[in-house]
Amino acid sequence: MAATAPSFAFSGLSSATKLHRISASSSYSHSYSLRPITTRLPSIKSSKITATISVGDKLPEATLSYFESDGELQTTTISDLTKSKKSILFAVPGAFTPTCSQKHLPGFVEKSGELKAKGVKTIACISVNDAFVMKAWKADLKIGDDVLLLSDRNGDFTKAIGCELDLSDNPIGLGVRSRRYAMLVEDGVVKVLNLEEGGAFTSSSAQDMLAAVL
Repeated sequence: MAATAPSFAFSGLSSATKLHRISASSSYSHSYSLRPITTRLPSIKSSKITATISVGDKLPEATLSYFESDGELQTTTISDLTKSKKSILFAVPGAFTPTCSQKHLPGFVEKSGELKAKGVKTIACISVNDAFVMKAWKADLKIGDDVLLLSDRNGDFTKAIGCELDLSDNPIGLGVRSRRYAMLVEDGVVKVLNLEEGGAFTSSSAQDMLAAVL
């Protein structure tokens, strides 16, 4: 993913939120801004792209978090997202980054109706960002609830499936994130896995997954 990072600003909401009925401080409020910086993701060898997870494997259990529209902080699990149904999970290297904001996530929002018409019950975007960032990103893009925006805050799920992307040397300060991918999962088992090289965007689009869903 090579692009100019857009300027943006957002604040953590000051309203009280709960995690399984545990209240978070309502004083959480920060402002963030970035001046435009031209940056390139580090090059990655073009040999076969691999991950710990592969087609035919059962996904490992993990807990992800998200904000509901009423401001409640909730958690969900991989089992909740995939058990006894057909689901699409896709990951982005970072919220607010150009390709993720302009193409990857909006594509799944646009195609969500067609995907659900083919039997997909859950469409979820996963990123190694905290839940406040994911909520702010959702608000910034003005998207509804057709696609869940989930925080893999410590990268536990990303590491468990072997999809880490180490951007620690990148000047924008992304650290360890997730590779871009999209997977079709049925009853917890991976049926299709389109894993990108680094932050590339060539095979993990909503259109690619629409073609893969039978």
